[in-house]
This record gives sequence, structure tokens and C-alpha cells, in this order.
Amino acid sequence: MRNVLLVCSLALAAMPALAQPTPVGLWRSIDDKTGTAKAEIRIRAGADGVVTGFVEKALVTSEQPNCDLCTDERKGKPKLGMEIIRGAKQVEGEDHWEGGHILDPENGKSYRLRMKPLDGGRQLQIRGYLGPFYRTQVWIRVQ
Repeated sequence: MRNVLLVCSLALAAMPALAQPTPVGLWRSIDDKTGTAKAEIRIRAGADGVVTGFVEKALVTSEQPNCDLCTDERKGKPKLGMEIIRGAKQVEGEDHWEGGHILDPENGKSYRLRMKPLDGGRQLQIRGYLGPFYRTQVWIRVQ
């Protein structure tokens, strides 16, 4: 019986964190054009419910390790550790977060942001808007 409990405990520990219908956690960003995993992004919620996201791990080596194309205070700063999600908040009574911005450190552009957990929180739809146009990625939960 003890061995069964040990095996079950190890199996649970090896699983990704239980899916949650929230963007808070560690996510693997998937490039919408190539389908490749590019980075791991850590999303945290502040006391006021506003979420922020930081590049925690690069999965693809960038030719430019710094955000030389950024136009704000992040210009010239390392992409690794950079805050790329700012100011998003859950829409009251809804299952999505918006009102913030997301930065694409590869091109330095900032987009209006909408995030929506999918598949019981196992995936996160990231949609960046620039005027009436948008770009969508679906990220995979790591933790």
C-alpha cells in the first residue's frame, strides 16, 4: 500500500500543475507563424488583480538578446527577464483578461491585449490588437 501511495504521489508531482481557468502561471509561448515554442512566460497577479508577465526562459536563441527595437524604457534591455505583459485585468463576470498591453520583443511593438484561458486553463489564448487588426497565439501551460 505504501508503494502505491508513493507511486501516486510521484505521478502527481510529475504532472503539470492542475489546469486553472486563469492566466496566472508559467506558459510556453508558441509562435503563431511557425508553431515552435519560443519562450516560457511567467504571469503573476498583483494585489489589485492586474496581471503582469515576464520572459522567464528563452527556448530559441535570438540573434538580438536585447530589445533594441523597443521604443519605451525597455529599449536596449535584455529580453530574458523582460516584462512583456502589463496592465491586464479580468473583465468582471467574464472569463477573459484585457485592458493591458503585450510587447513583442522581436519587433519592439506593443499591442492591446486580450487573454482567455482555454481547455479548462491548460491553454491560454493571447490576442494582440493593433487598431482593427489582431494576431493570436495559443500558449501551453507549464505550471
